[in-house]
Amino acid sequence: MELPTFDDVKNAADRLAGHARRTPVLTQTRLDDDVGAEIHLKCENFQRIGAFKFRGAWNAMCQLDHEARNRGVVTHSSGNHGQAVALSGQLLGIQTTVVMPQDAPVRKRAATERYGATVVDYDPAVSKRENISAELSREHGYSLIPPFDHPHVIAGQGTAALELLADSGELDMLLVPCGGGGLLGGNAITTRHLQPDCRIIGVEPALADDATRSFRTGTLQRVDNPQTIADGTRTESLGQITFPLIQKLVDDFCTVTEEAIVEAVRYLFHEVKIVVEPSGALGVAALLSQAVPAAGRIGVIVSGGNIDGETIAAILNT
Repeated sequence: MELPTFDDVKNAADRLAGHARRTPVLTQTRLDDDVGAEIHLKCENFQRIGAFKFRGAWNAMCQLDHEARNRGVVTHSSGNHGQAVALSGQLLGIQTTVVMPQDAPVRKRAATERYGATVVDYDPAVSKRENISAELSREHGYSLIPPFDHPHVIAGQGTAALELLADSGELDMLLVPCGGGGLLGGNAITTRHLQPDCRIIGVEPALADDATRSFRTGTLQRVDNPQTIADGTRTESLGQITFPLIQKLVDDFCTVTEEAIVEAVRYLFHEVKIVVEPSGALGVAALLSQAVPAAGRIGVIVSGGNIDGETIAAILNT
């Protein structure tokens, strides 16, 4: 299997130019003093659809040929990738279908429908989303754009670090949230090519630690419907592409507790003045909880900001 390369990331950046936002990098926040390092926050919560997922969805969908575009696209997602596929489809004139769990955040579902997608519900305790989307693809001829295990999706996600490293210069460490590994794998490609000495760390919830266990054992591990507040990381396992990519390029993993994730969301709201969803706060959670020793210049991918009002209200009021 051929893994995506840095040339693929550069080509993705060309396709995304004028379509994706070049998101800001926040520096000189209170986080520097509180953790004792110089922190560079790559704020993908300001990306189109409120998360990094637009990068990969656009890069994959804009490469579909005319016939495939006419047939339409299907994907499965708890929310952010679904929104990204739906918006890309709206912009490109492609019909989209998104298989989404019944317990997906309300705002993520509403946004997916607002961008014109047909949402197909499923119960994650009973069915597997991959099976449903594969069946829809076979039945209707839809092109499947999976949320992470696709070379074009991975290359698109890798453009976040391309911007971060250009804006921030040399970094000692990069912290990246990990669900299915598309964001981590893509940004590891970029970082390893441009700054080979930068230490690349994947961050997972302790309740959804399949990637950490896979990395440490060298064998693909799974977790069944993990009940973490970080809904963007509830993937069953790394993929057939992301697993070897991460094995090859990533230096280490760490996990954070649910309490640490909640505290990071609260901290970013009060101290940094940004709204970040739990999955997007994993890197900051690792720093604040000292799951990762902080020193030098550290880049953190803040992967998204799509959080329901009820959820953030509950977090802020505890």
